[in-house]
Amino acid sequence: MVVLVSRIDAALRRSGLLLPSLPTGSRLAPAVRSGQLIFVSGYSSSIVGKLGAGVSIEAGAEAAREAMLACLAEARWLIGDLDRIVRVVKLLGFINCTPDFLDHPAVLDGATDLLLEIFGRDKGWHARSAVGSPSLDQGAAVEVEAIFEIAQDATIQPQ
Repeated sequence: MVVLVSRIDAALRRSGLLLPSLPTGSRLAPAVRSGQLIFVSGYSSSIVGKLGAGVSIEAGAEAAREAMLACLAEARWLIGDLDRIVRVVKLLGFINCTPDFLDHPAVLDGATDLLLEIFGRDKGWHARSAVGSPSLDQGAAVEVEAIFEIAQDATIQPQ
């Protein structure tokens, strides 16, 4: 039996990355499709704390990367294969931080760098916003949500 590995899954493996298991039982839709776009709900990192009060920019960037991996896991579950992503459209990152913290973009670079690494510049280059927040769910350092454009023939899992 021949097992085909998607180009994106191969890129993740080369980078030593694994997509996490997804939580179950949510009252909200973890991702939805509208036309050729999929909107992935926000995913938090397991890294907790505040940027500007004990969590370094490097740890924050790692938290953003971890949250982005969860978004990708959700996208893969919904469309079956990350190769069906035509383009990363937009990221929105929430940074749990002190009021005087000013390096929000540097933190969200962790998610952006991951997307550029696995999708390349043509598909991975995206619009984004990084917003400071006084708190996040369970004290997470970062939460990321994403919008992806998918191939016209892509099918999705029933929800």
